[in-house]
Amino acid sequence: MKQTAGVIFRTTILILIGIIIGTIITNNNFAGRHFGLNFSRSDDKISKVLALVNQNYVDSVDVDSIAGVTVNDMLQNLDPHSVYLPAQQAQSINERLGGGFNGIGLEYQILRDTLFVTQVYPGGPAAKAGLSTGDRVLLVDGAPFSGTKLTQPRISKTFRGEKDSQVTLSVEKSSGLKKDYLIKRGRVTLSSLDAYFISGTTGYIKISKFASTTDKDFREALTNLKLDGMQKLVLDLRGNGGGYLNTATAMADEFLPKDKLIVYTKGAHEPRTDYFATDSGSYEQGKLNIIIDEYSASASEILAGALQDLDRATIVGRRSFGKGLVQQQFPFGDGTAINLTVARYYTPSGRSIQKSYKNGIQSYHNDLANRVRKGELLSAGNSLADSAFVGASAYHTSNGRKVFSSGGIMPDVFVPADTTRNTQLLEDLADKQLFTAYVIDKLQPVLKKFNTENDFVKQYNITDADFNAFIQYSAKSLEQVDPRELQLSANIIKTLLKANTARFKWGNNAYYRVLNEYDNTFKKAVEL
Repeated sequence: MKQTAGVIFRTTILILIGIIIGTIITNNNFAGRHFGLNFSRSDDKISKVLALVNQNYVDSVDVDSIAGVTVNDMLQNLDPHSVYLPAQQAQSINERLGGGFNGIGLEYQILRDTLFVTQVYPGGPAAKAGLSTGDRVLLVDGAPFSGTKLTQPRISKTFRGEKDSQVTLSVEKSSGLKKDYLIKRGRVTLSSLDAYFISGTTGYIKISKFASTTDKDFREALTNLKLDGMQKLVLDLRGNGGGYLNTATAMADEFLPKDKLIVYTKGAHEPRTDYFATDSGSYEQGKLNIIIDEYSASASEILAGALQDLDRATIVGRRSFGKGLVQQQFPFGDGTAINLTVARYYTPSGRSIQKSYKNGIQSYHNDLANRVRKGELLSAGNSLADSAFVGASAYHTSNGRKVFSSGGIMPDVFVPADTTRNTQLLEDLADKQLFTAYVIDKLQPVLKKFNTENDFVKQYNITDADFNAFIQYSAKSLEQVDPRELQLSANIIKTLLKANTARFKWGNNAYYRVLNEYDNTFKKAVEL
C-alpha cells in the first residue's frame, strides 16, 4: 500500500489540475454563439429547493456551496471532466492558462508564521523593486505581518490588487539588513515552460501547461537554444495536465509541414472540425523526442498523438493518462463556471485515446492507482495487457507502425517508473515543503559560495552528512520516518534537495537541470 501512496497523491493533484483544466476550447472558437441558458421545470425544482433551504433550514447554510454540489453531481453523471468550478477555482484556472495576473510577482513559504520569499518572477514588480529570495517580510504598509497567523487567502489579498496600486513591504534580508520596498502592482507573467541547453547539439524544453502564451514562449526558447547550436530537441510533457486546444495545435504546427492534419474534434452538437498545420513551423526538420508519463493528459496527448501518428517524433516514457474529451467553459455572473464536455478529439490516424468511464467516477479516478498495483508502470507488456488496449481497434502511423486507442498514448520507447519516488516519506517531505524550508534555514550560506548556476550544478553534491542533517531537521515536522523508505528513497531525496537548492537561487531551469541528471527517462530520450 505504501508503494502506491505517491501515485495516489499525484493522482489527486492531477484531478485538481489536469482533469479540471483538460483540453479547453477558448471562447474565440465559438464567436457569435449565444450561450443563454433556458431552465426547464426540473431546473426550477432545484432553485425552489435551494430557496426553501435558505429560508427554512434549521442551521445556517451556504446555499451557493450547495448549489455548486448539486450542479457538480449532475455534471459528473455525464462524464468525469464536466465539472462545476467555484469562483476562486475558476479564476485560478483562467489565470494559469491566461498567462498572468495583477500582483507583485513572487512565490513564498510560511515558516514559523513568517513569510519567506522563495522565488521572484523575472521582470515583475517585486523584481523591479529589488526583492530577492530569502527575504523575510515583517511589515506590510507599516502594520505587523509576521507572526499574525498568516493564511494563503490573506497573503493573496495582500499581494494582489489593481494595476498601479501600491504596497510597502518591510523585509529583513538574509544578511540581517532591514529594508523597506515600495512596490507598484502590475502584470505578472506566468511562464508555461522551462528550457536549457544540455550538451553537444541537444536542447531541452519542458512545457508545464498549454496556456495562451505557450507557443510564443516556445519560439523564444527555441531561438535561444538554436543560438547555442541546438539541432536536436527533447520536449518534456511529463505532468502536463492540459490547457487550450488552440495552443496544443499551435505547438504541433511548430513541428509539422503545411497541410498535415493535427487533430479533429466532433460531438453531437459540434460538427467535425479539422486542425491543419500551416507553413509557419519553427522546428519542422530537427530530431525530436517527446517524454510523456501517466500524468500527461489532454492537450499533451493531442500533441504527442499527432507527432506519433505522423512519425515526426519518438515518444519516450510511459502510457499517458487517456483523456480524449474537449471542454468549453461557461461562466456565470457570480464568477463561478462550468467546464462542459462538448466534443471528443481524434488523432490524425482517427483514434480516440479517451479511456472508459463506464464503471463510474470513482473507478475512473482510481485508474492510475490500479495501474500501479498491476505493475503497469514497470513493464510495457503489462501496459499493453490493460483492458483499455485488449480488443481495441488497431490504427497505424504514416509509416505503417501500429498504435493504440482507448487508453492514452503508448510510448514508442517504454521506460519503467523509478519506484524510489513512490514512498510516503518522499510525499510527506514534499507536502510539508521541507526541501525549501531546509534551504531557507540552513543552505543559504552554501549558495553564497557559488557565483553561477553552472558552478553549482557541477561542483556541489549532497554528502551523506548533508543528507543526515536534512533528515534530522525534517523529522521534527514528520509523524514518522520509515527506515526502509528512508533507505529506498535516499538518492532521490538527495537529488531533490540539490534541485530545490538550485531553484532557490537560479529558478526552474536549474531545478530541472539537476533533476534530469539523475532521471532515467530523460537519459533515454537524450540517448535516442
